[in-house]
Amino acid sequence: MIEEFKQFIARGNVIDLAVGVIIGSAFTGIVKSLTNNLINPLIGIFLGRIDLSNLKVTIGEATFKYGAFLNSIINFFIIALVVFLLVKVINKVVKTAPEETPDEPDLSEQYLSEIRDLMKEQVKK
Repeated sequence: MIEEFKQFIARGNVIDLAVGVIIGSAFTGIVKSLTNNLINPLIGIFLGRIDLSNLKVTIGEATFKYGAFLNSIINFFIIALVVFLLVKVINKVVKTAPEETPDEPDLSEQYLSEIRDLMKEQVKK
């Protein structure tokens, strides 16, 4: 069972997925920082408030923190935009990569062409 687990972990897909999750987590931190430190103050200039996360409405005893929700929406759209652009670039690179064509024919084609040339020489004699 330990051997099977080692084989499972060593597969490329699992490692790629783990790397993707780690990078995604780090990227989420960057996007949150971008939203909180750059975008929210910019939006706050127009709204008259710098910190959107403190925007809230109280109805009775319930408090609705719609500013934090707005931060989450902004984060989502930034991440979605970056993923969209990343996929678009990757698709462009994959489509434009020329397929490698072998410079010389494989061994069987070489042999067949040599046999053909020898047969042509014998017919001429």
